[in-house]
Amino acid sequence: MTITSLPLLKAQLNLDHDFDDGLLSHKLAVAEEWIGNFTGTPFADHDPIPASLTEAALQLAAYWYVQRESASDVRLSAVPFGVLKLINPYRESVTGHVAA
Repeated sequence: MTITSLPLLKAQLNLDHDFDDGLLSHKLAVAEEWIGNFTGTPFADHDPIPASLTEAALQLAAYWYVQRESASDVRLSAVPFGVLKLINPYRESVTGHVAA
């Protein structure tokens, strides 16, 4: 179960069908897990969830939904532009404190 809502991701992608709801839910779960691993704090442990983390999860899930292949003759990045800027303020430093 994800914190970020499936209807919000579908709005991000302008999808009005439910054919891929299972895949979209999976992409959201992976995006939230990736953000938690990157920041050092599980996504769900933020209370409330900052809007910038929700936006990062939406961008990641949408990007990974559209870019389903790991290799291409087009240059791809692991995460879309701006995601790291959105989540860096929540990344724990070596001392265990969230970076300011």
